[in-house]
Amino acid sequence: MKITVDQNKCIGCGRCSEICASTFRLNASGKSEVISTEKSDCAMQAADECPVEAIFVEE
Repeated sequence: MKITVDQNKCIGCGRCSEICASTFRLNASGKSEVISTEKSDCAMQAADECPVEAIFVEE
């Protein structure tokens, strides 16, 4: 599974890390970044709930 975050779109709301803390965290710039793709069951939900559609999940 490939998970990416478009840094240009991300507004740093933190919703993804709330939904899926095992996959996302906010970096030093306050933007979301992928930290792991191993436990990514919740990554699709985080992508669906991203307010700016900055998260992309590919099977």
